Amino acid sequence: MLSFPVSVWLLVLLAVAVAVLAPSYGVVAQLKKYRQARSRERTENALKHLLREATDGRTASFGSLQGALRMSDRGLMALTERLERDGLVRTEGTQFRLTADGERVALHVLRAHRLWELYLADELGVPLDRVHAEADRAEHRLSRDQLDRLSASMGHPAVDPHGDPIPTGDGRVPESPGTPLGDWPMSTPARIVHLEDEPPLAFAQLSAEGLRLGQVIRVIDRSSTRVVLSDGEREFRLAPMLAANVHVAPVEAEVEAARLPEGVMTLTSLPSGTTAEVVALDPSFKGFARRRLLDLGFTPGARIRSDLTTFAGDPRAYRLRGTTIALRREQSDHVLVKAQA
Repeated sequence: MLSFPVSVWLLVLLAVAVAVLAPSYGVVAQLKKYRQARSRERTENALKHLLREATDGRTASFGSLQGALRMSDRGLMALTERLERDGLVRTEGTQFRLTADGERVALHVLRAHRLWELYLADELGVPLDRVHAEADRAEHRLSRDQLDRLSASMGHPAVDPHGDPIPTGDGRVPESPGTPLGDWPMSTPARIVHLEDEPPLAFAQLSAEGLRLGQVIRVIDRSSTRVVLSDGEREFRLAPMLAANVHVAPVEAEVEAARLPEGVMTLTSLPSGTTAEVVALDPSFKGFARRRLLDLGFTPGARIRSDLTTFAGDPRAYRLRGTTIALRREQSDHVLVKAQA
């Protein structure tokens, strides 16, 4: 058996003690920070749920909170008692309501979530079906000052990538525009102003269909089993429950006048093996994603060929300026082209 001097053992014990007890980076300190972060996350998620329920005209209950937070009865009781003790929530029988302080915290978290979603989508080019989960994690770490700077860097945007209003720094929430698609009159032009991102599966289905914010559509058929839309190029067949996640607004005269001229289509609609000329990029396509396409050569006059369609249909390969480029539908939908004879 190996034998070490007492001084060596003392050094080992001292190193272990430092690793465990160091106030900034020790195991105990890190465990404490983790527990504090988890507690804050649960607190803010609970307040955000209460705000969402109030915004939708409902009052949160123990059951709705439990469903949203997935906590045990005992854990949730402890959480709601602490929220009430801290002056963030008040209890009315079996229901919970935000106090002014609780609403202020909830609005901060909501603002962080929606600004971060927009930053990820517009500036970093993260696909829309991933931004919600990423923002769920980031929303608890962003300070008021960080949000103010982020908002300013993006020109103080009013809505997130799904069309939800972004709370202002002083706690005001712009009114949500739009009418549910199910209530929109047949054959009347409408602009999509909101695509609900919860539940995520519903949003993924809408994205897969090719629907996006700013798109001008018409309802051309409606029944108890389906809602059929058209944007002038394609038809979209949605189940009524899925269509309820789409909100639309009247089309401004200048937008209607600016609809695609004859012969112009989105790159997505270009048949495989066909050559076209790039006309423009959709003006609503902004941020990093727009800059990336411009850097790749998607400029007016450039010739492009639809080269290869994958088995699933997305992404597709295009030949541009001697290079093969793969684009997802959410990118090619924003490139306007005119087919060449």
